[in-house]
Amino acid sequence: MAIFTFNMPDVGEGVAEAEVVEWHIKVGDSVSEDQHLVDVMTDKATIDIESPVDGTVIELAGEAGDTIAIGGMLLVIEVEGEDTPENETEVAAAEPEVAPDPTPAPALEPTPAPAPTPTPAVETDTAPDAKVLATPAVRKRARDLGIDLGAIRPAADGRIRHADLDAFLSYNAAGGFAASGATRPDEEIKIIGLRKRIAQNMAASKRSIPHFSYVEEVDVTELERMRADLNANRGSKPKLTMLPLLISAICKLVPAYPMINARYDDEANVVTQHGSVHLGIAAQTDNGLMVPVVKDAQSRNLWQLASEVGRLAQAARDGSAKSDELSGSTLTVTSLGPLGGVATTPVINRPEVAIIGPNRIIERPMFVTGPNGIERIEKRKLMNISISCDHRVVDGYDAASFIQEMKKLIETPVLLLTE
Repeated sequence: MAIFTFNMPDVGEGVAEAEVVEWHIKVGDSVSEDQHLVDVMTDKATIDIESPVDGTVIELAGEAGDTIAIGGMLLVIEVEGEDTPENETEVAAAEPEVAPDPTPAPALEPTPAPAPTPTPAVETDTAPDAKVLATPAVRKRARDLGIDLGAIRPAADGRIRHADLDAFLSYNAAGGFAASGATRPDEEIKIIGLRKRIAQNMAASKRSIPHFSYVEEVDVTELERMRADLNANRGSKPKLTMLPLLISAICKLVPAYPMINARYDDEANVVTQHGSVHLGIAAQTDNGLMVPVVKDAQSRNLWQLASEVGRLAQAARDGSAKSDELSGSTLTVTSLGPLGGVATTPVINRPEVAIIGPNRIIERPMFVTGPNGIERIEKRKLMNISISCDHRVVDGYDAASFIQEMKKLIETPVLLLTE
């Protein structure tokens, strides 16, 4: 038999290490060539590592959440054949077993059982509140009221009385007792994989970037009408959501506001203002937040944007997004859709310098000036747009001006269809 040491392969240009997300095998398992062994995560993507040989697993390098350097030992497999210089490795000998102490343990002398202690004249049972001291009448009243005796702080002598029930009812509700939700034990969850990466990126962003946010209300009534008309006549084209229209507005404005579409290397102290808009679209998945990137968004029409946004969102959700589809963004849009709230203050996707957050659309009455100059009240669709910026690079005036220009485009949506 021979020992094959499988080292962490090179999983991407410039990647120095990878985090173990999930092992699909364990020590003692037989594996075959090309079998899926482990999922690892880099700064850019989650990668499946497959076995290069047939054999039996005899050692794993760490557990989920551990980081392994590229070229470092990932696992050791016992394979058929003789040792060769390519796969020979030292395997630590198992520690010798510790022989049991031949000296028998001294026998324990029997001790007399203590005399029974008189029990208080209270009822005990196997219910959750069985350890609570209370008379049968108090217990019955608590059951009738739906009160868990375990939730009541007893008197100094440990007993619960009718007065304690009255105080509990008075404290918890003016209109009667409202039962609390079911309790469950505490659970510790190890933060690994994508959730760990999100935590690190968000902490680094808030730690190093002086954020400021600006929010403006926008009337999207006409934009929604235009969207409905376009969808009604789209034929075989993909259905338009609000997002492609907002992306189009952003791309039209970026040439006049290059400081918004930029990345800041704070170690080199260099800001790169990008000519192309590689727009990150924050997407919620079962594993956490991912940001697939619409490359060259400024060169795509509305239907192409809709198609690409839909494709990337699906790839992020099902885990098929490639590394280059999850990196290289120059500006990010984040939206919670119908959960968008009144306003958000999104965290910048470092090293970018701005992130834009459209919020929920709501309907409410507004004063509208008609063609004859007379004001009237109409039901309008309104949406707040938030932007968070890196104050080291973007001035408040520039961010506000950018959103004001975006407001003009959205409220006169025919401008989105012009060159």
